Amino acid sequence: CVCADLAAAAVCCVSDPVLVPALHSAEILHLSGSCCSPIGHHHSEEFGKVNVLKKVPALKDGAFTLAESIAILLYLSRKFNTPDHWYPSDLQKRAQVDEYLSWQHATIREKGCKIFITKVLVPLAGQPFSPETLEEAVEELNSALKQFEEKFLQDKPFIVGNEISLADLVAIVELMQPVGCGCDIFENRPKLAEWRSRVEEAVGKELFQQAHELILNVKNLSTTQLPPELREHVKQFLKT
Repeated sequence: CVCADLAAAAVCCVSDPVLVPALHSAEILHLSGSCCSPIGHHHSEEFGKVNVLKKVPALKDGAFTLAESIAILLYLSRKFNTPDHWYPSDLQKRAQVDEYLSWQHATIREKGCKIFITKVLVPLAGQPFSPETLEEAVEELNSALKQFEEKFLQDKPFIVGNEISLADLVAIVELMQPVGCGCDIFENRPKLAEWRSRVEEAVGKELFQQAHELILNVKNLSTTQLPPELREHVKQFLKT
């Protein structure tokens, strides 16, 4: 997914921001050491040894390597026997987590990334900004958010019920991307805003802010911080 690659590279995280609260909250603190690297580092030969796709995030656990944030989260939750609520042993609850993780790629994630790229990366790469493209992306995300509230959140505290799960962590980090761009998607959506507050409280407010610090300050990036490879990725994205 080019969108995910661009977004993660722009905030200079080798691991997706969702992994930070997951590692801490699931008590896998000792794995959270090296989760950041210079912008564009994932295009290097060194990084290619960890992930031949040269995309972020990537995990190296001894000789074992793994790509894709969802796969990494599930691997860590199983390996370290994390508290059951993150990825429930109950068959139906686990299926609900899997259902959301399967749905979000082409909806919440894709639309949020489109706003991020259009509003932040395109101007940083020196490409012309398109208000029409941004308006279209916002409309698409609004539609996805309506589905999220009606299908997945409903009137429950969290996606799977009364306890936070990996589904909530994956959802919140994608929704913080538009916020970092100046699009407050929680405004005028009380149900969504209350859910965000519960997620923040469950993870811990300090950790929540730490995990999203880069994305919330992404507007402070300058053109000189974008490597040539990333600028080229943006140009290719605009051609699609």
